[in-house]
Amino acid sequence: MQRTIAELTTLRDRLGSPRTRFRARDKVQTAVDEILMEHAMLDLVQVTIVEIEEETFRQAKRGRPGKNTKYTREVRTRYDIRWEVNGKQLERVAAGDGVFPLLTNLPDWTATEVLDAYKRQPIIEKRFSQLKTDFRVAPVYLQDVKRIVGLLGVYFFALMVQALLERELRGAMEELEIESLPLYPESRPCSRPTTRRVLDLFAPLSRHTLPSSDSSSPEYLTTELTPLHHQILKLLRIPRTDYTS
Repeated sequence: MQRTIAELTTLRDRLGSPRTRFRARDKVQTAVDEILMEHAMLDLVQVTIVEIEEETFRQAKRGRPGKNTKYTREVRTRYDIRWEVNGKQLERVAAGDGVFPLLTNLPDWTATEVLDAYKRQPIIEKRFSQLKTDFRVAPVYLQDVKRIVGLLGVYFFALMVQALLERELRGAMEELEIESLPLYPESRPCSRPTTRRVLDLFAPLSRHTLPSSDSSSPEYLTTELTPLHHQILKLLRIPRTDYTS
């Protein structure tokens, strides 16, 4: 409201200037509408354009004026603006300031349940932000729309796997009353492990197959697991043999 009134005041000063470029009513109306639309004040501020006729008299002929000098009358129209605030509309808007409705297609939910679900939106947005961070999804240039949908479907399933892994790990920690795991750099404690931290922990593990020259079975060499690896595998109910044999 303050910015709107300030810009309308500036426009009124320009209209009163002798060198104003607003000689037509439609140009003045356009300038007023732009100010009101920019600040969303069309319903709150009512602007009236006033036409003012200014008379000027000039000598009909050149020369020094005298008692018999004839003058011609010229009328020039200039414009001014006046405004007022719609008080009733302002009261209605002020009553709803900071309040917004929540729309849902779940009629059986209470208002509290709908609000609790809405408050989970940042968590969901954070999950989908992994598409650009962990998965590095970039613009896809495919001709067939079905292939684009299929590719994003694969990423969606990957997001679900990440969410399920984190839920399984955090649930097991809560069940066993484990407050944190040393997953951060320098073995700093992590109270809410993420899939990214778990994958980074297991990333250095490797498995090598050494084939034998004869018909005997090849030899398998695997990276030795640390106590933290064993603890996470136990929490996730993953057999250790998947990494040790």
